[in-house]
Amino acid sequence: MKKANPVVAIVDDDPRLLESMENLLESAGYVPHSFSSAEAFIVSGLSNMDVIITDIGMPGMNGFELCDLMKRTRPELPVFLITGRHEKVEQGRTVGASGFFRKPFDARALLAAVERVLDDRNKEGEHEA
Repeated sequence: MKKANPVVAIVDDDPRLLESMENLLESAGYVPHSFSSAEAFIVSGLSNMDVIITDIGMPGMNGFELCDLMKRTRPELPVFLITGRHEKVEQGRTVGASGFFRKPFDARALLAAVERVLDDRNKEGEHEA
């Protein structure tokens, strides 16, 4: 059974990106929750999140560190990394992430990737039941 309205956490220090991502995700039927830092996201609790989309370059804990933390604490939780920096990102740093996107990214591609990981997770859950 597919969960209605999956919850997607957006972690980015850019308020304009948070707003546009909220609008995009809502229009696709998701419930977005925005956080201006990884620390604010962690304090909020992780129990009801289905997907995380996080910027890499943020003050304090960066997106790589958040992804690493999620892989230790909630390994089943898909994490997508996004960046506005166009320098070469080491391939090894994206290991463990469900996907990687450069800003500006294709909204349809991001939504398709989110849908794909949720569908895959739902299929795995059906096989275990």
